[in-house]
Amino acid sequence: MRIGIVCPYTWDVPGGVQAHIRDLAESLIADGHHVSVISPASEDALLPSYVVSAGRAVPVPYNGSVARLAFGFLSASRVRKWIREGRFDVLHVHEPFVPSLGVLAVWAAKGPLVATFHAAYNRSRALTVSAPVLQSAQEKIAGRIAVSEAARKTLVEHMGGDAVLIPNGVTVARYATGTPLPGWGPDGNVLGFLGRMDEQRKGLPILLDAFTRLADERPKLRLLIAGPGDADDVYDKIPKRFHDRVGVLGMVSEADKIRAYHSVDVFCAPNLGGESFGIVLTEAMSAGAPILASDIPAFRKVLGDGEAGALFTTGDAASLAEGAGRLLDDPELRLKFSDAARNAVRRYDWSTVARDVVRVYETVAVSPAGVVEDPAA
Repeated sequence: MRIGIVCPYTWDVPGGVQAHIRDLAESLIADGHHVSVISPASEDALLPSYVVSAGRAVPVPYNGSVARLAFGFLSASRVRKWIREGRFDVLHVHEPFVPSLGVLAVWAAKGPLVATFHAAYNRSRALTVSAPVLQSAQEKIAGRIAVSEAARKTLVEHMGGDAVLIPNGVTVARYATGTPLPGWGPDGNVLGFLGRMDEQRKGLPILLDAFTRLADERPKLRLLIAGPGDADDVYDKIPKRFHDRVGVLGMVSEADKIRAYHSVDVFCAPNLGGESFGIVLTEAMSAGAPILASDIPAFRKVLGDGEAGALFTTGDAASLAEGAGRLLDDPELRLKFSDAARNAVRRYDWSTVARDVVRVYETVAVSPAGVVEDPAA
């Protein structure tokens, strides 16, 4: 099949949606499909051969974060040209109602359309107000996919209709093995974090508080942090006597991200909410890292209600510290969670997930607009 995929967020800045689209595209290409992705990107961005730039993105506050979107005459022109020249059998738009390329692509498209919904939130005033305007676009979408029950609920409550539930995928083999970063663990004393350091809902301040609570009584305890953000802001939140025990890597390459997962004894995900799935968890699970995550619905679902990783009370630094201490003191428990995580994550491997997505493509290619049947049924 000739498949066109639309990414709403800039390719320059790592994020869950971009990673999802990258891995889906590469899985489809490996299976023999022709795939082209259009995405916002800066003019000097190094893009994979299958990605086309729709122009530079601008930062916009969205869903408790800052999304980098592209929307305007130049982007619209590039999207129309890409669709016209692509001659796609199916156009797959991610987050079609975010004010970016997805909306432009839906309005310009004439053939079979599939949309994937990633975001989860309780209320969106902007989406509620714009729903009548987006209704004509929604009617063109023949197949709807939600990556989680929370994302499906958001779609139903804000826009109506329904969606097939197909989770985010992860290339399990990519993360399965890795050499620890120089000078790090696992040695029974390393906590880890990966995410945007300056994004409140990622919960890094909760982890820093918990680390501070544990550090005095555990002189060998260290914390490894990776992700975009200002390192100085991190160090400002912890006592100076602990600065030499905290490593801040900043943005890392894919290779170093994998090594980071293999450098920790406990991977911490202190997110406060706003997550519809938890791709960072599936990556860590693929690496076999013992996980301690906040007890938000998306994380509880991925971790099988605590079977494949430990949960702590969301937003509670004392609960995080207690859970981290228990795991650090119990190598057998860490091994148990590691083995359970490696087994549980297999259902999210792209070899399975991409196949389900293709079934949606095949259905919309021969069906009128509407909700397709669940490919797992």
